[in-house]
Amino acid sequence: MSRELADHLRFFGELGVTGVSRDAAWRKRAQDDTPKGVSPQEGEVGTAGLSLGLSTLASSGLGETLEDIKTDIGPDCSRCKLCTLGRRQIVFGVGHPKAPLMFVGEAPGEDEDKQGEPFVGRAGQLLTKIIEAIGLTRDQVYIANVIKCRPPGNRNPEPDEVAACEPFLFRQIETIKPRVIVPLGKFAAQSLLKTTDPITRLRGREFQYRGTLLIPTFHPAYLLRNPSAKREVWEDMKKVRALLQGDA
Repeated sequence: MSRELADHLRFFGELGVTGVSRDAAWRKRAQDDTPKGVSPQEGEVGTAGLSLGLSTLASSGLGETLEDIKTDIGPDCSRCKLCTLGRRQIVFGVGHPKAPLMFVGEAPGEDEDKQGEPFVGRAGQLLTKIIEAIGLTRDQVYIANVIKCRPPGNRNPEPDEVAACEPFLFRQIETIKPRVIVPLGKFAAQSLLKTTDPITRLRGREFQYRGTLLIPTFHPAYLLRNPSAKREVWEDMKKVRALLQGDA
């Protein structure tokens, strides 16, 4: 346990974390089943004009649940060619069904394909530390991918695969209604924003997206190869934390 604690403290130091909040109100916010929404605006916005307000994004009436979506996909989805290219199972998503914060990656890797849960390998362990660095846990956020099946050799998903699978991600977003979405890496950010801009141009900015705020950042796998980029990710996550706390 002491070694794990030392590893966490060392990681936080690399990010530039200088303190930790013990305010119980911060931890309770993430568990609220009716997260507060944002004022709908068009296009990119700056933090100065951001208003999270008291209005909610909760839909009226009985809406679709995550279990409904998972059932619709089915355990043996054959909507694209990935079903014939060696995938073991559907990797749907994991986390709080009404999480205020949602992370979106590219596609499952080998570890995820084996375990049926997104971000469980080395990059996933780093993502867990990033989540903990802003005072949350994995079960207080929601984690999903653009694609639910592992592409062979971990290649990038192809356009027809995205077209077949992304509607389920959109339905997950609509059901969860997160206050902030963080696309992890170039592919996720480009897929959600329908742009070809590189992640270096997208990260550090805020976008209005489907009634919520979208803040792209680097993928944890990129951080494993480029540890110096952790500082930039920490700046992005501090912005996320401020938005969730209503301080931005």
